[in-house]
Amino acid sequence: MKINKIISILSIASVFLVVISCNNNEKAQAASAQQQQVLPFPVTQLQSKTVTGYTEYPTTIEGKVNSDVRAKTSGYIEKVYVDEGQKVGKGQMLFKLETQSLSQDAGAARARVNVAQVEVDKLVPLVEKNIISAVQLETAKANLAQAKANLSGVSANIGYATIKSPIDGYVGSIHFREGALISPSDARPLTTVSQIDQVYAFFSFNEAQYIDHLQRSKGQNKAERIKNAPDLTLILANGKEYSEKGRIQTSTGQINQSTGTIQIRAAFDNPNEILTNGNSGKIKFPIEYKDAIVVPQTATFEQQGNIMIFKLGADNKVETSILKVKGTVDNLYVVESGLEPTDKIVISGIGKLKSGMAIAPQDTSFEEAIKPVATLFRN
Repeated sequence: MKINKIISILSIASVFLVVISCNNNEKAQAASAQQQQVLPFPVTQLQSKTVTGYTEYPTTIEGKVNSDVRAKTSGYIEKVYVDEGQKVGKGQMLFKLETQSLSQDAGAARARVNVAQVEVDKLVPLVEKNIISAVQLETAKANLAQAKANLSGVSANIGYATIKSPIDGYVGSIHFREGALISPSDARPLTTVSQIDQVYAFFSFNEAQYIDHLQRSKGQNKAERIKNAPDLTLILANGKEYSEKGRIQTSTGQINQSTGTIQIRAAFDNPNEILTNGNSGKIKFPIEYKDAIVVPQTATFEQQGNIMIFKLGADNKVETSILKVKGTVDNLYVVESGLEPTDKIVISGIGKLKSGMAIAPQDTSFEEAIKPVATLFRN
């Protein structure tokens, strides 16, 4: 009897302990759930904002005028009067060809002119006296004209032996030196003289970029759109911004079927002659987004190729939204769809969130929310 009574007491105690343990577990789970529901997260009210982003395009620089200097007659270079990089004026002597053989040709041509002139002078009185036919005189006059033409050609070649600069500018690479035989058919010019008080920067849009540019620029035609295009910034090869702003002047107007691009030409003033023919760099093309919805990139995450964000819903529960982004400006995404200006978004701690989770929102000003995060370490 005593043993049965003891067993009964132990059984009742065990049941009591199990009940207490279950109650404690339920309370712990409830407390844990309650703690999860009230975790604080910073949120901000979206605002429309006008921002400017930049797209970079590789560019090559050319002088406003690049004039190839070529020989107009064949001959050996006797003298080179300039050096590479030298500033020259229009009409300044650059090269001189050897003219000894040309001078000899000129002497022979001048002698033939004299002989032909004597023949004409001799026949004129004979024709006037009807001693000979006028046909003979006309033949003699034709021979004289031919001799004079030959002399003019030789004299021109002597003039061509002095090669002058066609424009004001700077001498480029000199491809032939003293003693070289040159001719008008040479593939390479003697040199190139470049006018660089203003330079052209050439870069390319792809088809989509070109259409976007046309749609953004105001104007009824191409000329008006070019006039209303934004100023351009040139990044030099050393990574620094060029002091002068540039303007688009024209485009080829047709898409290159091989590359799918259209070439754009912009002009930059070059008062300090920092730029020269053959420079390279990058064009920073500004794109203005007016009254756009922007969000900090740190408030987003990627999922299956989509850019996602948590926005605050009813009862302070968060829900995910897929963003369609139309541009990037510094640390911000410019949103095309997926958010409304009236939405609130979670701006940090998103790795701890799940859709449908309740939070304790902590309001943060929009300007504070979109500030870029300072870089602590740099390579």
